[in-house]
Amino acid sequence: MANAHKLEIFRGLLKFKSNTEKIWGVLVFLTIVTAIEVALGITKPYWLTHHYFIGMKLLNWIFILLTLVKAYYIAWDFMHLRDEKKSLRRAIVWTPIFLVSYLIFILLFEADYIYTVYKDSFIKWDF
Repeated sequence: MANAHKLEIFRGLLKFKSNTEKIWGVLVFLTIVTAIEVALGITKPYWLTHHYFIGMKLLNWIFILLTLVKAYYIAWDFMHLRDEKKSLRRAIVWTPIFLVSYLIFILLFEADYIYTVYKDSFIKWDF
């Protein structure tokens, strides 16, 4: 079986005997991460909602980080990126990273320009 899937997660920390066990293991991990997100969203701890990092609440940063972790494991295990060649994995992962970074740069740059135009001119904030 040259194309057998690797039956481990967390870089070999947890090993499974079958694909079914591995799927359940990843599902349990994703469920735990989702439960943490939901618990933080419901309780909204004071120290996470009133402290900022790079202009955004710490709670939002935690949500973004946990969402990226879930997306990584979904793509890595359920979409079998782990079993692909390194060049294909890089093409799939790095292309969206660069495109999203570029989009964020454009959005922030344009938003700052629009804010400056409305702040320093006679145009009203009518929206």
